[in-house]
Amino acid sequence: MSVGAPSRRDALAGGALVVAFSMTGHARAQEARGPQKTVPPALPGSLKTTPWLDAWIRVDVTGQITVFTGKAELGQGIKTALIQIAAEELDVPPQSLRLITADTGQTPNEGFTAGSHSMQDSGTAILNAAANVRMILGQAAARRLGVAADLLATTGEGRFKAPDGRLAGYGELAAGLSLHVEAQPNAPLRSRQGGKLMGQDYPRVDIPAKVTGGQAYVQDLRLPGMLHARVVRGPSFGTELTGPDFAAAQAMPGVVAVARNGRFAAVIAEREWTAVQALQRLQQAAWRRTAPPLPEGRPEAGLSGASQDQVIFDKPGGAGGAKTVKARYSRPWLMHAAVGPSCAVALLRNGQMTVWTHSQGVYPLRGALAQLLRMPPDKVRCIHVEGSGCYGHNGADDVAADAALAALAVPGRPVRMQWMREQEHGWEPLGCVQVGEAEASLDASGRIAHFRYEVWSHSHNGRPMTAGGLVAGAEVDPPFPPQVPRPIPMPEGGGDRNAIPIYAVPAGRVVSHFVRDAPLRASALRSLGAHLNIFAIECFMDELAKAAGADPVAFRLAHLDDPRARDVVSRCAEAFGWAARRPSDGRRGAGFAFARYKNLASYCAVALEVEVEHETGAVKVGRVTAAVDAGEAVNPNGLQNQIEGGIVQALSWAGLEAVGFDAAHRTSFDWSAYPIARFKDVPRSVAVQVIDRPGLPFLGAGEASQGPASAALANAVADACGARIRDLPLSPERVKGAIGV
Repeated sequence: MSVGAPSRRDALAGGALVVAFSMTGHARAQEARGPQKTVPPALPGSLKTTPWLDAWIRVDVTGQITVFTGKAELGQGIKTALIQIAAEELDVPPQSLRLITADTGQTPNEGFTAGSHSMQDSGTAILNAAANVRMILGQAAARRLGVAADLLATTGEGRFKAPDGRLAGYGELAAGLSLHVEAQPNAPLRSRQGGKLMGQDYPRVDIPAKVTGGQAYVQDLRLPGMLHARVVRGPSFGTELTGPDFAAAQAMPGVVAVARNGRFAAVIAEREWTAVQALQRLQQAAWRRTAPPLPEGRPEAGLSGASQDQVIFDKPGGAGGAKTVKARYSRPWLMHAAVGPSCAVALLRNGQMTVWTHSQGVYPLRGALAQLLRMPPDKVRCIHVEGSGCYGHNGADDVAADAALAALAVPGRPVRMQWMREQEHGWEPLGCVQVGEAEASLDASGRIAHFRYEVWSHSHNGRPMTAGGLVAGAEVDPPFPPQVPRPIPMPEGGGDRNAIPIYAVPAGRVVSHFVRDAPLRASALRSLGAHLNIFAIECFMDELAKAAGADPVAFRLAHLDDPRARDVVSRCAEAFGWAARRPSDGRRGAGFAFARYKNLASYCAVALEVEVEHETGAVKVGRVTAAVDAGEAVNPNGLQNQIEGGIVQALSWAGLEAVGFDAAHRTSFDWSAYPIARFKDVPRSVAVQVIDRPGLPFLGAGEASQGPASAALANAVADACGARIRDLPLSPERVKGAIGV
């Protein structure tokens, strides 16, 4: 990975398919025509905000094709899928493409890689940009070869072929063209019949380095002359050290500098171990809490403050019925629990700050860093490099800020800033505590007559947009005002994501309670509020089915109108063998759950079987079956990876995880205090049925299985031993207490 690599604009000037155009002519043409009533079709995906083709695809004179995306590879396999899309639409071998991911010096600004939007936004943009590029190249080939464009065929190797066998390569055509033109919304796509790549399993391009010990993560990055740094802070967010001996640390052999700015401090050394030793010496100082005391007792105690209330679903109708069921569900504070603590590398050279980061939003981070460093945004460049494990807002942005502040002290030398494990657990933003309350009435036939649901949640939207969203922003002198947490509006939502049931109900009401003041640092964790809301609603559907004397799957199907939803539920139940499942016997049972993520993305159903050990309360998950409909499946195996990974993560959340804290600070500083699923805890088998919908829009799938998997686990435990546990996690202690052993 080169330092100070040329920008894409620089590269485009070297004989590539560079597209230059004038807005003046377009504007004058509009004036000549006068006001227009016809609204042109909207550009698809992220082309809406970045319509220029050369922002997405470049073809140089040698025929080398480079594809650009503002989305980041987080382990979800997006690199592989985007390569497949571009290669299929351009009809070239995938190995011939070069893909550049999120980099403020080269790629379009696609905001955050979040909310399962990568395929919907970037995949759709690249698909249509590739169709535009192929169309423009085809028109150029038609002119060169003197034939009609519709008589040309692509060869699969970056060339057009005329009926008489003459060829024109993409590279030679690119030499006389420019792609700095706006994409057309109606560029014809290649036929999907007999497609070579889309819809086919293709090996993940990000995996080899990860399994062979290669340079896979930012934690692996090593640059010439690189220094090592550690940030100096109290034990957890809301604390600070009192009187650390910086002079003693500075005097240690091998320490290059102690960077200080207000309350911010970092030790910089030639060797990593030296930096760790200096940090340990400084951490011998006492510490104090700078924020208000944390609420002790039940985790949801912090949700009792003033809330901003909003009715997000209101369908008037009678609430009466033959039977009424009520239930309350909760989840605790959760960590991202990244296996590799957050890391970044920063270099200040010739007035330019370059930061290699695993942030999920390089452009928003650049803006926040520019404020923090008091530098113009064009003097800050953020380059995404994968981090070792995270979906959501963990410490990646904060450690990038720490690295940049440290780099100011040693211009000309790269600085690798690595958080320690206890710092990761103590300072990362958390997925917030939530509570959901459900009530429904059933009519005489056992159908839902009225449905009410309320959810209480803090913000899931703490990603740094300003310097005040970074830990260091409050430490520098002068400090920056903290970001004000805000709810994420519907239809996607934040704490109320998936709070509106997808099921057909004749009457109902859903209320979202946004509690602004969070006692712990809260932000985005994979699936946001959908995890608790799907858990609550899907557990409640099982409770309603029991009250109605109905089978849980049949009860769901009876309340589903969407044919794709019904298909996913039926396919999952059939593949699992739900109708022929073994009857519960007090120890073994099965559970089912379903959701459409955000009610507008992927459909996912999960069925699983468990065995409950009464003596210890341990829950062992055996067989798991899932079905997913994510629209057109570009890489079915990659989609299976996402669903399977989400299931395993959700079973860890639902079965084990909860952040501990007392009045002064967090207490979950290592894996013993914050257990996550180990290899012995994973299901015996996970089978994922992919329902492919060729030609239909891509639907985000990265967060589709967390809610259904958590609810299916609780439903299976209830089926196995009759213990309905509504508060997560379903820890062995809680299960044992519920079954009264």
